[in-house]
Amino acid sequence: MPRPARACSAYLIQHGGNAIVADFGTGAFSNLRRHLSFEDLDAVFVSHMHADHFIDVVPLRYALKYGERTNDRKVALWLPPEGEAMLRAIVATFPRESRHDFLDEVFDLREYQPAGITQVGALNVRFAPTRHYIPTYALRCEAGGSSVTYSGDTAPCDEVVALARSTELFLCEATLLSSNAEYSPRGHSTAREAAEMASAAAVKRLVLTHYSTASDPATMLAEARGIFHGDVVVADDNATFEAGDT
Repeated sequence: MPRPARACSAYLIQHGGNAIVADFGTGAFSNLRRHLSFEDLDAVFVSHMHADHFIDVVPLRYALKYGERTNDRKVALWLPPEGEAMLRAIVATFPRESRHDFLDEVFDLREYQPAGITQVGALNVRFAPTRHYIPTYALRCEAGGSSVTYSGDTAPCDEVVALARSTELFLCEATLLSSNAEYSPRGHSTAREAAEMASAAAVKRLVLTHYSTASDPATMLAEARGIFHGDVVVADDNATFEAGDT
């Protein structure tokens, strides 16, 4: 759940004239507007269909339909396999405002193929399945020789490590306190486990994210730095990072 004045998962990735968002959870739309006009967003990628990772596509939809705009370009909305049916079922409960479909009027709605590569302008996006409670996919975005990898929600996972191999910026979830035991089936990681994945993948920089309101950032950093000897930071809303020229 978001802390006061904070939002759930959403990561804006920009390169040149292209901009995508990896996940778009509660409060993400408001934060996006600090950095980018909503009409300049090229695509939203959703890692999995838990509401804290996608629900702000609804206020984004209202902005695209009713907000002041200089173009009528649709934003690509990429969902995981079977995600479209779930999202359409949710918005089907809203009162119908017009004869147009609630989503299709402003979004180019698609499901990505986890084994494939999705291209958005100069950005190439690849995926890998994670270890979570429902089907979830990590995302790696590459452009201009630079890369950013986002773990999505996951317990320690070899597929995520492989996707993140040698990435410049690894956004990895660290939901669990080190004192919390998570029994099978697992779906989340500790800061230490995030650092173990970062170390195994030989990433350049680790950003710990998706952490509990009970987590202490100083403790998270200490645990991660005991394992991973590259640069480690704890994510916070509106923090910005560079990966090469991305």
